[in-house]
Amino acid sequence: MIETDEHQLFRKSLRDLFEREIEPYVDSWEAARTFPAHELFPKLGAVGLLGLEYEEAYGGMGADHTFTLIAGEEMGRISCGGIPMAMAVQMSMATPALARYGSAALKEQYLAPTIRGELVASIAVTEPDAGSDVAGIRTRAVRDGDEWIINGSKLYITNGTQADWLCLLARTSDEPGYRGMSLIVLPTAQPGVVVSRKLEKLGMWSSDTAELSFTDVRVPVANTIGDIGRGFQQQMVQFQAERLITVYKQVGSIAQALDRTSAYLRQRQAFGRPLLANQHLQFVLAELNARHDMLKAYARTTADAVIRGEDATRYATIGKLMGSRLQREVADMAVQFHGGIGYMDEHWTSRYFRDTRLDSIGAGADEVMLRILARMDGYSED
Repeated sequence: MIETDEHQLFRKSLRDLFEREIEPYVDSWEAARTFPAHELFPKLGAVGLLGLEYEEAYGGMGADHTFTLIAGEEMGRISCGGIPMAMAVQMSMATPALARYGSAALKEQYLAPTIRGELVASIAVTEPDAGSDVAGIRTRAVRDGDEWIINGSKLYITNGTQADWLCLLARTSDEPGYRGMSLIVLPTAQPGVVVSRKLEKLGMWSSDTAELSFTDVRVPVANTIGDIGRGFQQQMVQFQAERLITVYKQVGSIAQALDRTSAYLRQRQAFGRPLLANQHLQFVLAELNARHDMLKAYARTTADAVIRGEDATRYATIGKLMGSRLQREVADMAVQFHGGIGYMDEHWTSRYFRDTRLDSIGAGADEVMLRILARMDGYSED
């Protein structure tokens, strides 16, 4: 993969934007356990970030996938995980199915203003009894003429307290398992949509997360994304987009953590010399950095495969599994090598340790990634 002058300019513009519009407010947004999405997202939309690969007819950039990789890397450098996660929901989790399968009317009404940052979107799949096992969802949409009547609940919904609309996965028939599900655009202003509670999390504090409930919520059947009954398959496409942006963010976040840790070890004195003079610390950093190089190269190989139109399922699965594990090791190392200050809530290492833990759970836990790979490699008897 070769970055052109246009790619490099885009990278610089994003870094400048994040330094100006996000970094000065991270601490206050973390303390507030939320951020003003309706204020921030239009600024992101103005530079095309929220619709990089989407059709220009709806305000997208129509850009190649390299721009998404660059965006992910720069998002990973932001000094918290919550804001990049919320951005990724808008970019790569709640909108891919709508952009790919939605009707022109739906895209005009919901996708276009979401790309501009005027509407905040959220993906609503997980339920109290259905996390990684998506086939176990119970939220149901029953047809009544030209409307769906929706009842159920969703859990762990990022952007859930601020979302203007949800990309909702619901059962639309009595067929068991993954059959009979549909993705539906659900405006949160509809009567019967309730934020049951705002959830407190181990990390990702600046990103609001909610439990939502639906009681006899009516939406037009025309709000169905693509064909009725194809929601599970469409959601698998969205999961892949989510895993890709996750890997790209990890490339940026790990690089930032290694740089900040090595800088600290150079200036911190112990026993009359810099901590980095300790050969053990040098070797640990060297190995982690070598593994980061491999992840970075793998991310670029993955992006190349996407650009060529190949099935990137294996790339996304391996990248997400291994990147999440490496990131956790880097976070643990950073806390350890900073000593007492690394354990303090006021220090970046503490936040990084909390925030990075989620990546091995979200978008399919490590065990789900291994299950996918076991099946692909012929190791499974399922």
